[in-house]
Formats: sequence, C-alpha cells, structure tokens
Amino acid sequence: MKKLPNGVSNYEKLITENYIYVDKTPFIEKLEDVSNPTIMFLRPRKFGKTLFTSTLECYYDKLKVEKFDTLFKDTYIGKNPTQNKNRYCILRFNFSGINTENKDATLNGFKKKAIASIGVFIKKYNLDFFINNQDEAEEILNNLFKAFLIQKPNEKIYVIIDEYDHFANELLGFRTSEFKNLVSKNGIIRKWYEVLKEGTESVVDRIFITGVAPITLDSMTSGFNISLNLTKDMDFNDMLGFSRQDVIDIMDELEIDKEKQKELLPIIKENYDGYIFSKEIKENFEKYRMYNSNMTLYFLSEYIKRNEIPEELVDVNIISDYGKIEGMMNLCKEMGKMEILEKIVSDEEISSRIIEKFNPEIEFGETELISLLYYLGYLTIVGNDFGKLQLKVPNDVIKNIYTDYFMKYINNIAGIQENLNTIEIVKEIVLEGKIEKIIKLLSKYLTNLSNRDFVKFDEKYVKLLFYAIAKSLGGLYVKSELEVGGKYSDILILPKEKIEERYGILIEFKYIKQEEYGKDNSLLEQKQKEAKEQLQKYIKTEEIKEIPNLKSYSVIAIKDKLVVKEV
Repeated sequence: MKKLPNGVSNYEKLITENYIYVDKTPFIEKLEDVSNPTIMFLRPRKFGKTLFTSTLECYYDKLKVEKFDTLFKDTYIGKNPTQNKNRYCILRFNFSGINTENKDATLNGFKKKAIASIGVFIKKYNLDFFINNQDEAEEILNNLFKAFLIQKPNEKIYVIIDEYDHFANELLGFRTSEFKNLVSKNGIIRKWYEVLKEGTESVVDRIFITGVAPITLDSMTSGFNISLNLTKDMDFNDMLGFSRQDVIDIMDELEIDKEKQKELLPIIKENYDGYIFSKEIKENFEKYRMYNSNMTLYFLSEYIKRNEIPEELVDVNIISDYGKIEGMMNLCKEMGKMEILEKIVSDEEISSRIIEKFNPEIEFGETELISLLYYLGYLTIVGNDFGKLQLKVPNDVIKNIYTDYFMKYINNIAGIQENLNTIEIVKEIVLEGKIEKIIKLLSKYLTNLSNRDFVKFDEKYVKLLFYAIAKSLGGLYVKSELEVGGKYSDILILPKEKIEERYGILIEFKYIKQEEYGKDNSLLEQKQKEAKEQLQKYIKTEEIKEIPNLKSYSVIAIKDKLVVKEV
C-alpha cells in the first residue's frame, strides 16, 4: 500500500519513496499552451503550491533528463511529453518563513533567501560566479544573469518563485506602513522584480510565480508588467487542490472499503471542500468545487493511524496559518467590516466584485477586505450575478475560525470573560436535552451588549449570537439555516459522539420589539404559535426524523429577554 504524502512537498521524494500522487501533470502541457511564458497563479495556504512548483522543477530541469522515466512514467506528462521537457536550468526561489519583525529583518530575510537560491543554482549548473554579500539582492540577481549569458549562451533559465507574497501578507496584516515602504515605487522588492523582467530579454525564458494574494502586484506593475494571472481562469480552477474523485481515488489507494468511504466522504466534504476560484463558472458549481488538499491528507492520515475518525479535524499548523483573520479584518477602515463578519458567521451570501490588484497606497475598504478574504480562502465563489460575485464561507473549518474570532470580539465588547464552564453547558445539552444553561449565557451576552448600546437587536442577531456561542463550546455539531423539507431551520445541535445515546436540539427563534410588546402582549403567544408550527413541520421531514432523542424549543426574544418553551 502506498503512503499518504501528508507534509511531503518534494516531487522526487514523493515518487521514489512510494507516496500517493494525484496527477496534476496535465496542467504542465496546458501551461505551455498559454501564449504568455510568465505565469502568476494564486491559491490559499496549504493547497499544494510548493509540490506543484517542485513538479515543474523536476520536469524541466536539464540535469534530471536521465531520471525522467522514473519520475514521470506513470503520469500524463510522462506519456505525453512536451518539447520543453528537461530543457532548462531551474532557478527556484521560496520566500516563505521570512522574519517580518521589522523592515531590516524583512529585507535581510528576503536577501538571504535570494542568495541561498542563487547559491544552489551556481553550484548545480557549475557557474563561475562570486556572490558579493555587500550587494543588494537585485544587484546579485542582475550580475547572475550577466554571468549566465556569457558562460552559457545557448541555454535558458526557468525561474520558479514559490510564496512570492508570504512576507508581504505578514507585513500587510500587522505592519502596514513597513509593507508600503518595501513594495512602493522605490521599494527594494519592486527593484528586484524589475531586474527579473530585464532577465526575460536575455536569459530567462519562462517564469512561474505562486502566492496567496495579489498584494504586491500593483507595486510591481510598472516594473513587472509581463505576467499573465491565471488564478481565476476556468481551465485552471482544479490545477491545485483535490476534486471529489481525487479523494475517492486516494481512499481506494489506502484500501479503505467502500462502505467506510460512504461514512468518511460527507465529513471530508463538510470540512475541507467548497472552493471555487473562477468567476467564469456560472452553473454546476458542485462539479467544480475543490477540496483543500493538505486538510484532506491530514484527516486521512489521522484516520489511517487510529482506524477511526479523528477527534481534531484540523491540523494545528493549518489553523495557525488561517488564524490571522484579525489582522486582515483590521485593515478595513470602514465601519461595515463587522457587518461583513456577521454575515459570514450567519452563513449569508456576500455580493462583491473582486479586486485584481491591491494598491498599497489606497486604504482598504469593504471591497478590498472581501477580495482579500477570497484570495486567502476565507470566502469562496457560490454565484455570479451581473458582474458581481456571491461569496460564502467554503466549509466548516473556515466557519469555525470566523466564529472563534467573532466570539473574541463579542466577549471584548460585552465584557465577558472566556473562562466559562463550557463542559457543564455541553453536558446539559447532550445528556439531558436541555438548554437552560446556554440560554442563560445568551441572555448575559444580550444584556451586556444592550447596556453598551452596541447591538441593534433583531431575530437574526439573536440567532447569530446563539450560533456563535454554541459553536465555541466544542463537542457539538451546530447547524444554522439547515435546509429541511425545502425550508430552513434556525438552529440544529447534535452531539459529536454517541448520537444514538444522546440528545439533539432543534430551535426556532422569534423576535419581538420591546415597544411592540408593550402595546400588545398577545404577540408572545402568537410568536410561540408560529415557532411551534414551523418546528412541527421540520420534525416530520425525513432529515429530522432520522435524529434519535430530538428535543425542540421555541426561543422568543423581547430585546434582551428570552422566553423558552419546549415543543
């Protein structure tokens, strides 16, 4: 049985040491068919970018010609090689992991990374070249190109840059002024890319650049206006990440039986699927959705180890990569950012255009924030309506990250400490089927927020707060606006373990304005009746009937006062 390549991003190691490989080599041919030889391709973190750049290196490296059959015999490109195979000297850079503590540290880190890659290139291709560490990075690169032209006049370079924007993303979120200095008109980073562009006039034949967001592109434009951005091209939507069939094929390789696959697939889909990157896709969205490859491999790796579904569905390293949402949200200088966050946590669609290039000289507004969240994988495309895209959270993993941030924000505003006795609240729900404790906590939030005149209360906001609180407790599956019988239930809570022995909770929320209730106190009974009728309809649906030990409640909010009734 082949091994799972969880954490393996070196193509040669993956192939020669019997790891599973999802064949992405058809895209090598497709990239060559693109008329522009300088390609920019962006994807969120942990989507297989480094492995793909390693695959390109192995395919095009002139020094790996004797290994070609070993490395590619079982792939599409091995059976359909292009004329450019093993043609180039590969100059590969990776700008991840740079210390961004301050401007000097960032510049030193960038220069060290550049020098290290150039040093490997010199040794690998036997160039007579001295790296003068006193020179700036762009000077060293320029001198390298001159030396290469003289010493190897009949050869060409393929430049591969992985994580071109990693340090820029870090600076943008936390040290915006330093970011602007580095990528501005006279910035060091821009000068480096100007030299790279000049190299295409002599020794550089092809360039492939990966990253997460087009953050430095605008600053590079006049100095590096030669790249074609294929990020949202429909033909390259699935170049990175896994399709549903890829996931099934991997499980077949792991010899997971088909019945078990039926149990695992919905969990993998709910937590790691949902990504669409092309705005050209207008229908059949389900067909084009991609799974986060690293998250999927983590899940399957943990499952194979223990022969059971892992308790922690996300690798802590992935959470740390995606957990920088606060810095990104704070970039938005407009008040609407919290409304955006509320919509996202409520699982509502957000309508926006997507910025093609971020200009560091222009302050971030709502459109820039939404665009950045899309590029980072915090939002994905679910529709296209007259030029504006509809975006939503792609999966449960990302929704949990938003919810955690939302709860921290609300805790701060409401003045509520986070060291709550959440275990007792969860026990009451799953072991007794009761919601007194969580309702009491919700009431505390509503009261505290009301005292600060922070919230314009309505049914949607009360439900949002309850959902966020329940999600933050852990140990529970919490579904908001779950489609049942063609309608949408407000909140469904299920235990994560031993569902046959424990309780599920179905809740319908209603809201009454305090001034309206003062004029007509029969409104409470009316709203309770409406909620009861809705709950009874849900309970009769096939989806809900399958849930054992289900209890249902109506929760009527009158401003920050809550009236609960079991149905």
